[in-house]
Formats: sequence, C-alpha cells, structure tokens
Amino acid sequence: MTARIARGGVPRAPAQRARPRPRGGGTRRTKTPGLLESFGFPPGAARRLGGWLLAALAVVVVVAAVFAFRLPQLAGLAVGEGVGQAGFTLKRVEITGARRVSRLAIYNVAFDQDSMAMPLVDLAATRARLLQFGWIREAQVSRRLPDTLVVHVIERQPAAIWQHNRQLMLIDSDGVVLEPVRLDRMPDLPVLIGPAANRHVGALAALLDAAPRLRPQVSGAAWVGRRRWDIHFQSGETLTLPEGHEAALRAIRRFAMMDQQDPLLGRGFARIDMRDPRRAYVRISREPGARVPAQAPPPPAPASVPAPHDLSRTI
Repeated sequence: MTARIARGGVPRAPAQRARPRPRGGGTRRTKTPGLLESFGFPPGAARRLGGWLLAALAVVVVVAAVFAFRLPQLAGLAVGEGVGQAGFTLKRVEITGARRVSRLAIYNVAFDQDSMAMPLVDLAATRARLLQFGWIREAQVSRRLPDTLVVHVIERQPAAIWQHNRQLMLIDSDGVVLEPVRLDRMPDLPVLIGPAANRHVGALAALLDAAPRLRPQVSGAAWVGRRRWDIHFQSGETLTLPEGHEAALRAIRRFAMMDQQDPLLGRGFARIDMRDPRRAYVRISREPGARVPAQAPPPPAPASVPAPHDLSRTI
C-alpha cells in the first residue's frame, strides 16, 4: 500500500481529456433564418421593427386619448377665459353700412357668443349668421381690443318686385328675395311676373340696357313659359320677345329703332310681336269700341337720314 492509502484516503480516478468532435461526422444545430432575414434584412431586424411598431402604437394611443378628452381645446378655452378676466371682454358692437337691415338683429347676432372673452369670440360663425339676412350681401367681422366687435355690412340694392303666388316680394339684381312688399307702399320698380322670374332678372336687365331709350317707359315684364319675356310699358303696350337671349337682344334693338323712327308706344296698340325676325305684328285691343290707331305724322328727317318708311310696311 501507498502512504495515501495507509492514511485512509481514497484514490482518485485519473481525469479524462475531452475528446475533440469529429469534423466530418456528428450532428450540429443550425439556426433557421427568419422571414425578414430571408428577404435580405440583417439579423435582428424583426426584433427592432417590432419595437418600433410598439412605440408607434403607444404614441397613437396617447394622441387619441388627448383629442378624445379635448385637452387642447380645454387648454385654449382656459387661456381665453383668463384673457377675458383680465379685461378683454366683449362689451360693445360697432356697426357700419346698415341702413335697411335691422341694427337690433345685428346686435343680437354679435352678442350671441358661447363666451364673451374677446379671444374666444367666433368671427366666422358670426359672419355666417349675418349672411343669412336677405338684405346683407357681404359682412366683415373683426375685433378691436380691448372690448369692441366691429361689424361692417354691404347691403343689397332693390332692383324689381316679383309677383309670385299672389305675393309681392322685393328682389335685388341677383333675384334674392329681400322682403315682402305692401300694396300701399310699393316702390317705383318694375314688376316681374311668372315662376322663377326672379332668377332671370339679370338677363332682363341686359335686354333693357340694350335699349336704354325704352327703359324709363317699362312698367314690368312677364317670364312666359320659362323661356322668354313679355315687356310691359307704362302706356299699356306689351312687347313680345322671342326665345333665346341673343334673339331677344336683336328683337328689342330692332323695336327701339322702329319706335324711334315712327313712335309705336302710346298709340293704343295692345301687343307688338317681335318674334318673327323679318317683320313685326301689332294687335289692337279687343275691347268694344277699340279702333286701329292713327299713324302719327313723321318728324322731319335730317338730310343724312332717309325718311321713315310707311307704318304698314314697317310692321
């Protein structure tokens, strides 16, 4: 026995050396590439992309929560109210340009605000409500610190009276209805008759502008069949115009020239029809005792202007 065994020790087994793994044989675990790596992305791209998506989702949730609870609006309201408490509060309204529209109605619209603090006065909404008044064509609303709201309005101008459904309505050159008209307080304006005649008041004005000599004698007009005009004169005649704006322009110019050469108005004709571009037709009244008006003597013509033709040949 050796001295170690004599002392009671246990002999150790000799340590075994680790055997090297064969190069050609045996199994080795290989890492399978991910989906993104299979498309050429570097390793770990999927993990980084997932982190970015999670961060973006968190930002979206936070922003949605902020707007859901109206935090920016509440902060703006708080700031506006604070400015109002510092003395910038709506107290006065200055109105310019209002002559026909009720000033009291403008005051009511201007002071109808959710908050009287000047920064919180809604200028766009105030202007939109003012434009609902028929008389107001345009409105401008602005602040004048510390406590004044300035309202400037541009009113519409009456152009005619529209008779529709047994009612008389005052309209402007665009056909916008302004207000009802009482029989005992009718303004000196032409009366338009017929459905949708107010929508064609601009075309009628263009026709009368083409014959300025006739305009002072016009008492009204009728929009016939939604396609043409009958012009009524103060002397009682009705001028029948053809369909189409260009044809009506030629007809009224021709009639104005004929009336200037040999007056047709004021002679008792009931209707003068200009729908035929080659000639005009006249009709006398059907009332008992009516007769063909006598031809007025033609005025002396200047040397450079030929004498007017006979009325029977002209019309």
